[in-house]
Amino acid sequence: MSNPIADPGHGHSPAAWTAVIIMLVGIAVGTTAFFLNVPWLVWSCVVVVVIGLIVGFVLAKVGYGVNGPKYTAKEH
Repeated sequence: MSNPIADPGHGHSPAAWTAVIIMLVGIAVGTTAFFLNVPWLVWSCVVVVVIGLIVGFVLAKVGYGVNGPKYTAKEH
């Protein structure tokens, strides 16, 4: 029962953090715009969320992903 579950290490990279932060900002602003009934801002935030996904993918391909050469794992 004392065997710890190994951490797969997913999501602990600059690429993942950058993508998530961009997408969270887009979702937060988009939700507020939806509540305030500002349709153009809602759709702009949808574009921001997609841009966040693309930025994360590009950063991972450039080497800032979990197994990338520019990423150094940190001890927990």
